[in-house]
Amino acid sequence: MSRLNAPAYLLALDQGTTSSRALVFRDDASLHSSAQQEFAQHFPQPGWVEHDANAIWESQLATAREALHNGGLTPADIRALGITNQRETTVLWHRRTGRPLHNAIVWQDRRTEPLCQQLKAQGAEAWVQAKTGLRLDPYFSGTKLRWLLDHVPGARAQAQAGELAFGTIDSWLLWRLTGGQRHATDISNASRTLLLNIHTGQWDDDLLALLDIPRSVLPEVLPSVADFGRVTPGLLGPGDAAVVIGGVAGDQQSALLGQACLEAGDVKNTYGTGCFMLMHTGHDAPTSVNGLITTCAAQPVAQAAPVYALEGSVFIGGAVVQWLRDGLKAITHSHEVEALAASVPTSDGVVLVPAFAGLGAPYWLPHVRGSIQGLTRGSTVAHIARAALESIALQSTVLLQAMQRDAQQLHGLSVSALRVDGGACANNLLMQMQADLMGLAVLRPKTTETTALGAALLAGLQVGVFSDPKQLKDRLTIERVFEPQCSRDQAQAQLEAWRVAVERSG
Repeated sequence: MSRLNAPAYLLALDQGTTSSRALVFRDDASLHSSAQQEFAQHFPQPGWVEHDANAIWESQLATAREALHNGGLTPADIRALGITNQRETTVLWHRRTGRPLHNAIVWQDRRTEPLCQQLKAQGAEAWVQAKTGLRLDPYFSGTKLRWLLDHVPGARAQAQAGELAFGTIDSWLLWRLTGGQRHATDISNASRTLLLNIHTGQWDDDLLALLDIPRSVLPEVLPSVADFGRVTPGLLGPGDAAVVIGGVAGDQQSALLGQACLEAGDVKNTYGTGCFMLMHTGHDAPTSVNGLITTCAAQPVAQAAPVYALEGSVFIGGAVVQWLRDGLKAITHSHEVEALAASVPTSDGVVLVPAFAGLGAPYWLPHVRGSIQGLTRGSTVAHIARAALESIALQSTVLLQAMQRDAQQLHGLSVSALRVDGGACANNLLMQMQADLMGLAVLRPKTTETTALGAALLAGLQVGVFSDPKQLKDRLTIERVFEPQCSRDQAQAQLEAWRVAVERSG
């Protein structure tokens, strides 16, 4: 790492599903300052989830300014800016005015399920997966964009006339940060759209035709380390500094990099609103035979061949704790769930299946809804809270088992440990549950802000603060290792009870 008399500062914008965050890192990978701001969630119909794209922008800009202020910095002190973002969430806006035509359709939204079923019935899923690594599911951006073009009055005609721009949240932020000068995305975000051929790294004409998407709305696809433009001077604070935007990656690919998972077989799981497990597969893009998807990993070297990952997504992870807080009113603050769950030694047969938005990988059951099973007269809110935490660990364990089967069948790879990050990994009880169920060591780093750290690393690589992504490995410190403490028979019994509960929920 290059250091002069003072540290180089890197600003990471971490735009998530429920909040926007900004974090300033020093060039030794330590956190200097940060800020966070939540924004509203909109649920216009059952299964529909939307965000106000302008609210996302305003909250992200406010946190960037606040993080600089909290750190006693000005834009002139920032060597480069990196962006990491909630993926798949879809924005369509006017190129001339920058005004969104509609609320952003969030990755959790299920409104395009009928279209996905129609395309599956046409026999499209196999060749779509071969090109994209993805399944035909409402999760991904392409069907959301198709819905906007079909349902917003005048949208398709304006798109065909070249007047509209589509983007995932990274593209939307880039557009606003650069004053409309750059309409671009990185390969990791592009690989989540159902429109990119992950083997060529290009938008694919067959996929565009399948979803009836005009090419004119699409952003330029760049490596994750690239010149993404300059921030409009004065936007982040007083002065004429035009901060370099040097790195972009989807949040889960950014976390994979931030965890220094750089070699085939390295696995991380992020515990956020959902849970997202990725295994690095090197330059191979395997097609999963166990219900997972293949995605482009962050590409930290512009001239190198693309790198890939197997991924499994749990739609409702930490969000089940938010439901306990906001829906059941069982707790006042999310962090209280650990003590409540720990107040009973087991869930006493209670199993909670948090399929509030269907079940993701490896099930892909969009119509399943949540259930609580095994209740008795002696069941308490503490048993439900413990079952809620167990549901996060159980879903993640099923994912890892599918990933291990793919890795062994396709590459002969084995998994020796799981690296964890995200807000919920601070919950010691949950992490012990995870180690027990998986039968693997769970490694929690000292710096759990690995998603933002990955974006900072990408930006630093672009401007020469870092010369090699492997330098990050030397800077990561493991804060705690959770070793399995229960027998494999106990773990298998819990997994079997979960399997039965999922079947009954369907």
